[in-house]
Amino acid sequence: MGCRTRAAADGLLRVVAVDGVLIPDPRRRRPGRGAWLHPDLECLGRAERRSAFSRALRVPGPLDVSEVRSHLQSKGSRETPVSVRHEGKVDPS
Repeated sequence: MGCRTRAAADGLLRVVAVDGVLIPDPRRRRPGRGAWLHPDLECLGRAERRSAFSRALRVPGPLDVSEVRSHLQSKGSRETPVSVRHEGKVDPS
């Protein structure tokens, strides 16, 4: 979402919106429309600045991302897959 690069689904975190709050869904079991995010604080920040979550989840207004941020901070950077490193963008062609 934030960095707009592609990755395998097992390297992404699914998030859903519940009552205006963005909730992490690491087990991918919550109902409703989900959005996929690299498990990286930088990617979260980029998506937040671009208002990408409200567009992707089709909800009006800004969403509270504090739960996702705390989830990513608790996981730490040691669990971030190598495929998430943002070295370049994917060729759109």
